[in-house]
Amino acid sequence: MRGKLEVVATWVLYCLMLSMMFEGCFCAFNLPRPPWNKQSNYGSSVVFPLVGNVYPKGYYQVTLNVGQPPKPYFLDIDTGSDLTWLQCDAPCAKCVPAPHRPYKPNNNIVKCKDPICASLHSPGNHPCRTPEDQCDYEVEYADRCSSLGVLVRDVFPVKFTNGSSVAPPLVFGCGYDQEVPASAHAPFTDGILGLGNGKASVVSQMSSMGLIRNVVGHCLSGHGGGFLFLGDDVVPSSGIVWAPIVRAPSEKHYSLGPADVLLGGRATGIKGLLMIFDSGSTFTYLNSEAYKTLLFLIKKNINPKQLTDAVDEKALPVCWKGPKPFRSIDDAKSNFKPLTISFTSARNVQLQLTPESYLVRTDRGNICLGILNGLEAGLGNVNLIGDISMLDKMVIYDNEKQRIGWIPYNCNKLPLSSCIYHAYK
Repeated sequence: MRGKLEVVATWVLYCLMLSMMFEGCFCAFNLPRPPWNKQSNYGSSVVFPLVGNVYPKGYYQVTLNVGQPPKPYFLDIDTGSDLTWLQCDAPCAKCVPAPHRPYKPNNNIVKCKDPICASLHSPGNHPCRTPEDQCDYEVEYADRCSSLGVLVRDVFPVKFTNGSSVAPPLVFGCGYDQEVPASAHAPFTDGILGLGNGKASVVSQMSSMGLIRNVVGHCLSGHGGGFLFLGDDVVPSSGIVWAPIVRAPSEKHYSLGPADVLLGGRATGIKGLLMIFDSGSTFTYLNSEAYKTLLFLIKKNINPKQLTDAVDEKALPVCWKGPKPFRSIDDAKSNFKPLTISFTSARNVQLQLTPESYLVRTDRGNICLGILNGLEAGLGNVNLIGDISMLDKMVIYDNEKQRIGWIPYNCNKLPLSSCIYHAYK
């Protein structure tokens, strides 16, 4: 037993040394590749480094490798949708500028009889004439961007926290027709990584294969970067604020039900907002009435001798400037009180937002409000908790126990639950 403990201790030390040398931890890269079988990695996780920020980039992306031999693609992470898709040469009818060449299918079209195809279409809106037809898809997002294409299946090589490697065949969209309105700020990526709880999401597919538990999470750093994880191996065992997911049977969004908004610990009169956690949204959005109420209260607390309206700032709709450019949000946050989103479906469950979680410092040194009017963005009455309000927290979407949790976390470092990996660099 002692000899085994010494071997384990030496292995852990080796992993830690490598983790300091590399962006991820590649301690298992020399291990033999185990045969893929059901339950072989259940309880393990896959962790991916993230690149991006709230401002000026406006999104967080992950690198995934697809196909054999594997080719890298940059994907915008989105918990607000299920389907993962890549720009595709099928051929490409309308593709937008992207970091890599479009994915090229190779006789790997998914047919309509596949259950994942059915999960993407409502019963009365199924485009298939026969079960043997190819499965077409069309997805549209809140910013009016859209992707049209066909479902395909290909391998996604990944490494797990337990050191094993696997290349599961996963279904995703081969998008040959993308629409991006002029008003939209589309990310410079190769596609979208859908992380919702529907059958089509990557995490649901891997879970159904017995590879991981149906848990996904992210940690977005306020300094840029962070990490994404699939599976529950890196979830802390304590300190997490958990609340049950609340939604209608037909809905797939991550929501905790109605919430009240407090400013500086005091009621604002904003009550009963249905808030959706959406990593595909850069900013937080409130319905028009709630937004106007909150904006009025925020402006009411501002000292006009310290902050004035920055009408010439174009980064966001509402901005302020000081006597001189601000070097950080910290220089201006004395004028802003913390916000609290209090979820009423669970007792004492609150998402605390410091000024850093709803303010942006622009490259001109001005301070802008990162909470926007959803009506002006085409969201109607939908309320979204976007990236800005999830910074420097590990946010966990547990689809097995139907709950969402969060905990303050250092998102600048990959979690060291085991030796950590990344889809092959």
